[in-house]
Amino acid sequence: MDIEIRSGCPINLTMEVLGDRWSLVIIRDIMFGNRRHFRELLNRSEEGIASNILAARLKRLLSFGLISKLDDPSHSQKAIYSLTEASIQLVPMFAMIGAWGRRFLPVSEDLSIRAELLEEGGQPLWDEFMEDLRRIHIEDPIGGANGTVKSPVLARLTAAFLEVRAKMDAAAG
Repeated sequence: MDIEIRSGCPINLTMEVLGDRWSLVIIRDIMFGNRRHFRELLNRSEEGIASNILAARLKRLLSFGLISKLDDPSHSQKAIYSLTEASIQLVPMFAMIGAWGRRFLPVSEDLSIRAELLEEGGQPLWDEFMEDLRRIHIEDPIGGANGTVKSPVLARLTAAFLEVRAKMDAAAG
């Protein structure tokens, strides 16, 4: 890990690692969207990340030990990105950032439903989600990438998102 240390302040050091525009978004997409391949992260990004930025941030996240990378056995030119324990431990922070955003920013209903559920579920739900993420990303990263390792919490969060999105689409159409 090559980090410029301006001070020993834990907030400063965390911001040095996670404070750029894209790092948390990439971790979010791996964590909540189970997007594990470069193309998934690139093409399914709500925010439209550029390929060169994505490649640079993935490299940076790898160097800081926030994600790991394995060759995909199903395709010789693909890699599977997984969360490490350090990223999994960010679940409470994501929950708090989401709760803050829901309170103070003009969020959309579909993209904020997971934050709402995480806030309502509190620490017990965060702990359960972190255990699910460990099974998917650490214990069986290949199975987790192809969907054979199940996450009850991720399934619940995704179902809520899809339900709200379907209601919004029905109302618009």
